[in-house]
Amino acid sequence: MKSTLLAACLIIFFNSVNAQKEIIVSIDGSGQYKTVQEAFDAIPLHNKRPISIIIKNGIYKEKLHLDSTKNFVTIIGEDKFKTILTYDDHTGKVTRKGDTINTRTSASFLILANSFTAKNITIQNDAGFTAGQAVALESDGDKAQFYNCRFVGYQDVLFTNSEQSRQYYKDCYIEGTTDFIFGSATVWFEHCHIHSKKNSHVTAASTPQNHPYGYVFNDCVLTGDTSLLNVSLGRPWRPYASVTYMCCYIGEHIKPEGWSNWNKTENYKTTRYSEYENYGPGSVTSSRVPWSKQLTGGEAKKITIKNIFNGWEPKDCNFKM
Repeated sequence: MKSTLLAACLIIFFNSVNAQKEIIVSIDGSGQYKTVQEAFDAIPLHNKRPISIIIKNGIYKEKLHLDSTKNFVTIIGEDKFKTILTYDDHTGKVTRKGDTINTRTSASFLILANSFTAKNITIQNDAGFTAGQAVALESDGDKAQFYNCRFVGYQDVLFTNSEQSRQYYKDCYIEGTTDFIFGSATVWFEHCHIHSKKNSHVTAASTPQNHPYGYVFNDCVLTGDTSLLNVSLGRPWRPYASVTYMCCYIGEHIKPEGWSNWNKTENYKTTRYSEYENYGPGSVTSSRVPWSKQLTGGEAKKITIKNIFNGWEPKDCNFKM
């Protein structure tokens, strides 16, 4: 009798898990949850099943955390301009508990899980222009994918953290001031719009020495606010930083030298900074720093999604809106 009852309970449990493949979040209460974090909390630990979270339009002011065991989660916004996940933590801010926020604790949205996907959504840190380091998204998990998303903030907006992480961004918009794309992950940016709001640096890669690739920007557009003329494509946060721009439009806001050093250190001596067949007013290579490289056709041909991700190919890489 007990075994029969246990079996029935297990069937009910697994059926309920299977049924919970899609979760609706809506501020107005029309979904299962009113906040995104409530939806994340409802996902079982050690999750092994794909779960989609549909997020209706609204400004969700939450400090979000997706646990490292809550894998295979997809979030889909109703409208990327109207579905906004935001918070305002920044370095130096003191929490209610008395802790002082630093770069690594400032993220509006921290993703530790693997196989995470986001579509049609804005992830933002609205701490402000003078707030200092204020991360919008810190993505630490492996096989992360972002499609048609917006990443908005000022300094240190997109933190692609973790040496073991592979991340893919397609048709995304990323804007910021200083080092607003930074970290040690291996990342491919496809057809993204990168917008600078200050005469500073676009990237601050910290690629490990034993990783052949860090950031690859392919067929992207780089623009800047009207008054900007002294922005660099990147500066090396650590030695061996790797950043490549291929077939990108580079606006006039990028300085002729192209790249910058990190606070007069010797990091530049080991950088792997390269460009290939870029175009636009900021793409002229005659005054580039001598420690950057212009790739040959043969070298560029080897830089593919499959190669930089060591065999992993994002399953939705052909996703179109």
